[in-house]
Amino acid sequence: MSRGPDGPRSPAPGAGAPWGGVRPFSIKTKLGALVVISVLITTGLSMIAVHTKTELRFITVFSMIATLLITQFVAHSLTAPLGEMNTVARSISHGDYTRRVSENRRDELGDLAQTINVMADELEAQDRHRKELVANVSHELRTPIAGLRAVLENVVDGIAEADTETMRTALKQTERLGRLVETLLDLSRLDNGVVPLRKRRFEVWPYLSGVLKEANMVASARATMGSGGSHTRTDVHLHLDVTPPELTAHADPERIHQVVANLIDNAVKHSPPHGRVTVKARRGALPESLELEVLDEGPGIPRSEWHRVFERFNRGAVRRPHGPGSDGGTGLGLAIARWAVDLHGGRIGVAESERGCRILITLPGESSVQS
Repeated sequence: MSRGPDGPRSPAPGAGAPWGGVRPFSIKTKLGALVVISVLITTGLSMIAVHTKTELRFITVFSMIATLLITQFVAHSLTAPLGEMNTVARSISHGDYTRRVSENRRDELGDLAQTINVMADELEAQDRHRKELVANVSHELRTPIAGLRAVLENVVDGIAEADTETMRTALKQTERLGRLVETLLDLSRLDNGVVPLRKRRFEVWPYLSGVLKEANMVASARATMGSGGSHTRTDVHLHLDVTPPELTAHADPERIHQVVANLIDNAVKHSPPHGRVTVKARRGALPESLELEVLDEGPGIPRSEWHRVFERFNRGAVRRPHGPGSDGGTGLGLAIARWAVDLHGGRIGVAESERGCRILITLPGESSVQS
């Protein structure tokens, strides 16, 4: 059995089948043994009839009875698991993913039982993720909608005037709602594979420099407007380190922009006052490959949470997860970053760091598979 990166176990090719896939207790072996035993019984009884001068009809009756009994025993051993599998499959079709088939056989039916159980595990996990997604999306949408509704109700009821400050509050909630819907649409497009990669060669220094400048400009503009969502902190210093300065890469600039922007946003949210976020770029092992690092000076991520930080709607479990001025985010930014890196055939993960959090990205460059 093997385990995928994000899913339940799946049987490895030829698992449980020794000698190159030939099973000592396969159904073919059992059926062959049934034929051989039946022939041996008939032959033995015929030889007994010849030596004892017993009538042939009695020998024929005994031979048929013995053969039928053996056949019934073998047939029951083959059909009994099918009844259990049918019951479990019927339960799965009605939405009950808790039942499993007994895996106590070493033949093809044992393989089928294992496959059904793996399928049930995957369906149960997908159903759980679907319920969690619906609950999380409902929770995330409820907050900005409730805030916007409260502002509008106060205006309609005459409690508040429709002045600039009130409208700014309504705009803030509307923007947050719009950003959430936009990120959900991005994830939907990525999941369905409708976001093509448009790779090209580009210089890393001017490209990343532009991404950092844009992040600073957006933060300053939103801080002035009093809008939440993506980070509004201007006290965090963004630093760029590219070695060598003439470094080039082969990737989709738009998708990489999405990755770096989300990682910067996440790092700034977790930074202490007047902290520092560093983006490093290095040449990878393959031609036009690229290694990126985003480091912050925040509380860091516990090792037990490393495997969960890229899950959707995950906000971490640190004691003080967000810096001043952060609304906590939606937990979608890192999930989008992971999917964008996966589209390139690259890797993204949390790496060891003496201080704060360090996210390491590896892009394979020209050797990656085009989507």
